[in-house]
Order: sequence, then structure tokens, then C-alpha cells
Amino acid sequence: MQTEKFIEILDSDFFTGVPDSTLKPLYDYLLERYGETKRHMIAANEGNAAALAAGYYLSTGKYPVVYMQNSGIGNMINPAASLLNERVCKIPVIFVVGWRGEPGTADEPQHAFQGLVTQTLLHDVEIPTYVVDKETQEDELRTQRAEAGKYLAKGRSVAFVIKKGGLSYHGKKPDYGNIFSLNREWVIERLTETIAGNLVVSTTGKISRELYEVRERKKQGHERDFLTVGAMGHCSSLALSVALHNPQRQVWCLDGDGAMLMHMGALAVIGNRKPENLIHVVFNNEAHESVGGAPTVAGTVDLPGVARACGYPKVLTVCSAEDLGGFLETAAERTLTFCEIRVAAVSRKDLGRPKTGAVQMRKDFQESLSGWYDKKPVTKNKGV
Repeated sequence: MQTEKFIEILDSDFFTGVPDSTLKPLYDYLLERYGETKRHMIAANEGNAAALAAGYYLSTGKYPVVYMQNSGIGNMINPAASLLNERVCKIPVIFVVGWRGEPGTADEPQHAFQGLVTQTLLHDVEIPTYVVDKETQEDELRTQRAEAGKYLAKGRSVAFVIKKGGLSYHGKKPDYGNIFSLNREWVIERLTETIAGNLVVSTTGKISRELYEVRERKKQGHERDFLTVGAMGHCSSLALSVALHNPQRQVWCLDGDGAMLMHMGALAVIGNRKPENLIHVVFNNEAHESVGGAPTVAGTVDLPGVARACGYPKVLTVCSAEDLGGFLETAAERTLTFCEIRVAAVSRKDLGRPKTGAVQMRKDFQESLSGWYDKKPVTKNKGV
């Protein structure tokens, strides 16, 4: 299905959401046609997008479109159930959901369960679903949209679930990028020279993939690294808890700008607790680069200023190799640190994926912590 025709049939004038690789043809088209304007807004998270959509409906009476990866359904459920639902305010929204982890297809482990329950979750919050794949014809989609219109007219939301390859766009694509030259994988390699022996919690997407590849090249073990392959935006909270419960160990959190923005309230909690053994690194490339490069708002936000306001005592920005060297020289200091590293929005085309399964990674990481917390070994659950 061509994206232009898909948008035409949906019949909406307002679009908001969070980029997803399955929906890259959709947001490529929207960014090329509308840019980032009041007609198209890239949201911080899917709940944020649902609220923006609700404001549009209240203002115009027209049906808004919210796009997202299926992993974002959890963020969306709160406003869907407690604001949009027909038992509450009866605010209709058209959701467009990229179906990662569709049963019977190969995908990354973090998408397996999410893909299995995608339609179930939507059904449970009373959102009728329509599946679109590469075989879907215009007449079929028009029929689906007409049926969906009956629900929308009653104040109910609907969802079009898009399979991989379900949408295509062959028009002019936006030129994604930024002005920064530091290569993120090179920076991560430099960091591992300082991180040696420390614990690392890394965010979902290419940051974790690059950390894994660097360890492989350097023939280092992975047992001190926890790759947060799912749960986008929650890496820093996980790292905070690890730091608080392992006070003798230095903990590095390798975060991304899109992930940080998604749940930025975590910075206030971290700043309040002030664990002196936590270093929070945010790679800022102003993009959702792991799912195609669509922009975030991090280019216009003073991320270090936010961290400082949240109570981080040591805050700095790295824009060059020289800056990086200065940061690493002081990294052993025992003080909560926030470091924004401005990097280019690029990565290797042949970047691999972790070969260690998620459960094994978790077990290895727990084993590396054994004996550190209160000098007592971790109690192993033989049933897991």
C-alpha cells in the first residue's frame, strides 16, 4: 500500500506519534509533506501523542491520527482508557500501529511477547483493529475505513495495525542528520577503556548494539553490561536502582536523547537520590536514529540544563575528542554526573546484533553482581 494513498483514505488533517521502523514510509512522507508543524508533531512518547490528538479533536471536531510502534501501546493505554474511552470523554482517535514481533516472523527478542499480544491489548481497551499488509488493496482499506468511521462517529478509537512492508513510500525523503562529527561507536570504544571493571546499563537500539560489538572486537566479556533491549526510556531508572543497590561499584548509564525525552521525569528522581557512583551519559544525535533517523526535539532542549535543574551536581557537554578526553580524566570522581555527548546521526550499515539471549544476559549480569550488595551473594532462583 502506498503511503500517500493510505493517508488519503484515513482522511485526517493532523498527525502525531513516535517513529517506528515499520512505519518509516509513513513518517518520511509526513515529514516531507508537512515537516514539523501544528499538522504533524513528533511526540516524546505515545501517551503524549494521544493527548495531543485529544486536544486536536477538542479544538476541531475532526479525527486525529496517532502513529507508534506496538511497544508504545503501554504508554498509550493510560489516556486511551482514562480519557479517550467512550465511558469517559468519548474522544475518537485513529491509531496506526507498527506490528513488530508479529507471530511467525523473525524479529528481535524484545518484540516477541509484545507482538503476540498486540491485538489483544488493543481489544482489551476496546479499540477495534484492522490489519494492513503488503497485499491490502485500496478497496479493502476503504471498506475498513468506512467500518472504522462508524466507531469513530460514536466516540470510539480505532487502530490500523501495519505489518512489516505494509506501507511503501517512493517519493522524496527528508535529509536526516545534524552538524556534529563525533562517531558514537568510536566514543563508546573510548568509554570502554575507562569503564573497564565497572557496570554498564545501556539503552535500547543501536547504543546497546554498538556496545556489544565493541566488546566483541576487544574480546571483552559482556557480563558487566545490561543491555536494556526493550522498555525505551527506562534505562536510566534501571541504572539508578543498580547504582543504589551496588554502592561499591561505579555504574555507567549509556542513554539516548529520544529515550531520555520519552520519560524525562526519571532525571528528577535520579537528581533527588544523587547516587555518587552513577555516571549518566546521553548520546544526543537529535534523532530517533535506531528506527530510521526522524528528529527528536533534543536539538532545541538544553539537556544539561535540565539535568542541573533536577539536581545532578556535575553536568557537562562533550562535542569533540578533546572534550571527551577531559571528561574521561575526571570520570573516576565519586559524584553523580550527567554528560551529554553530541554525536553524528549515523551508524555502520553492517552493525550487528547481540548474539547472547536476553535471559542469558540477565543471568550473566546478576552473576557479576553476586557478593557485592551488602557483601551477600545474590539468591539464585532455580525456577528462572
